[in-house]
Amino acid sequence: MNETPRAGVGRITAAIVAIAAMLPYLTLKVLWLTGSPVGVTDPALMDDSTMYGMNVLTFGMDAVALVLALGFTMRWGMRLPAWLVLLPLWVGTGLLGVIVVTTPLGLLLEGAALFDVGGPIEPWVYVMVYGGFIGQGVGLMAAFVLYARDRWPAVFTTTAEAPYQSLTRPFQRVVAWGSLLVAAVIGGVRFSWAFGGDAGLPPEAAAAMTSAGAFQQGIKGLLAVAAGVALVALVRANARRPFWQPLVVAWLGSGSLFGWGLYAMIITATAAPLSGGATGLTDLLELFGMLTGMAMGMCGAFLLAERSAVRHVQPAQQPLEAEEGDGDRQPAYHGHR
Repeated sequence: MNETPRAGVGRITAAIVAIAAMLPYLTLKVLWLTGSPVGVTDPALMDDSTMYGMNVLTFGMDAVALVLALGFTMRWGMRLPAWLVLLPLWVGTGLLGVIVVTTPLGLLLEGAALFDVGGPIEPWVYVMVYGGFIGQGVGLMAAFVLYARDRWPAVFTTTAEAPYQSLTRPFQRVVAWGSLLVAAVIGGVRFSWAFGGDAGLPPEAAAAMTSAGAFQQGIKGLLAVAAGVALVALVRANARRPFWQPLVVAWLGSGSLFGWGLYAMIITATAAPLSGGATGLTDLLELFGMLTGMAMGMCGAFLLAERSAVRHVQPAQQPLEAEEGDGDRQPAYHGHR
């Protein structure tokens, strides 16, 4: 029987960083949910039922991330069902990955003005929240990579062209190429906004577009296109590059499409108080981003499930060799000499 491996120092440290970064955000959410106006210039904002529901939702999302980060340090975490780990991490890293990349550069471009957005929320709240998101994103992603390396080592040791039996390959090809086509359109629109175009943007959003906002649009567009290309490469499985390289790109890009698209759809459907202006094109872009990310995720799930069915074993040993198979055969003992 194989013993469940203990978490190493690196995995434990990364998880602790992630958990520590989550605590201020979770504390703030608890305060808001219990009626405290801390960090809010208009206390009536937190009495709004939609805002209350959004706070419950975001508190729940971060609480799930905290449990997973804790699981990365414990042996019981290695026994969690794969979908229970991968699904929330896919969405979470898709959301946090964009923040980890764009927020530091936004600070370099705009300084403290990046968080001085006006409205009923104090600027220091944005500093605390986004600072926590960066720490949480870096820690959670590092802990997850180390966790996955111990739980699914074949992902990191095989090539993209490693053979495996696939009953859904035709489906995967259709989804991968179709997703690339839609992702290219989404990426093209976001690139146009990043480089100063305003087609489809609400007038107030176009006027308020900052260099940091343009950079974020460019990153989202790049992730969308890169995810489509990486998924096609994974499905074609004809490259000798390590399997994990296109997997990481497809994972982050599809998670970003789905996570940010879903968030935008929730904001639009609930008409949340802090939502910005939207037009038919921006809503359509987010909707197609969410659906495309979901299709990519389904395709990737089929691919990973089929590859995981392949047992990566060492060549068969001679019947009488020791466990290492190094040619140390000994005569069988038959009870006499």
